[in-house]
Amino acid sequence: MKLKIGFTDSSNEEEIKLNEQYAKQPDTPVKSLVQVRFPDRNMTLSYYNDKFDLHCGDLVFVDGKLEGLRGIVVDVSYNFKIRLSDYKRVIAVSDTEIKGELYMALSHFIAFDSSVLPYKKVLGWFKASSYEDEEIVVCNDDSSFVLDNLNDMKIGTQIADRGYDYYMQNKVVYICVDNTHGRAIVTGTVPYELEFTYKNGEISNLICDCFCSYTCKHEFAAMLQLRETLKEIEKNYADKFQESNYFAAISKSVLFNFCVNNQNTGSIIF
Repeated sequence: MKLKIGFTDSSNEEEIKLNEQYAKQPDTPVKSLVQVRFPDRNMTLSYYNDKFDLHCGDLVFVDGKLEGLRGIVVDVSYNFKIRLSDYKRVIAVSDTEIKGELYMALSHFIAFDSSVLPYKKVLGWFKASSYEDEEIVVCNDDSSFVLDNLNDMKIGTQIADRGYDYYMQNKVVYICVDNTHGRAIVTGTVPYELEFTYKNGEISNLICDCFCSYTCKHEFAAMLQLRETLKEIEKNYADKFQESNYFAAISKSVLFNFCVNNQNTGSIIF
């Protein structure tokens, strides 16, 4: 049975409305002094903001000692007097507004519309866009392997076991295929970005931005998740994939943690 999940706002009952509270920020910044809570550190600190129009519940990144950690805005003040030298700043805000149909696939939701879960938007939930450095991608290795036979990945047993653990723990939080180009996000010590080519059941040009110079656990975990997702698509949503030649799958827990948990109004319709 084909299932879809629809999020609606209780005020107007429009279908497929997700995360009204986290609507995309307007272009005009509003200067503010904000309290940001960092759950991973169990601490709340004050930051100066002059780049965004921030509201309680926004997911942000800051500079300073907590650089790279994601925080949640818990208070916003528009009346203040400070010395700028005493405060670090908010440098990025995550766009967690999602609109569209999401289909169930075991531990993940799947979208077949490329505008629903675009890679750059989801990546912005894990990394501040201002941190992005110049990327250098080199794929001189012409080796490939069949997705249904991961024994050909040339990966050590211990690394494969760790990759399997990552897969079972749903650390492959996002994976997509657009025509033949695939991308994935795997969480570990930090979020890792992966790219690959998928064509006629074969994988080539598989790379990860971790520091391993060999086939790593993140790559193995991503391939396990890709194989599982494609089997679910073939079983339940083959027509939609054939029509769009695109899918994006996101961990259910990640979507709820980023886009639903801090929302105080609205409803979910199954």
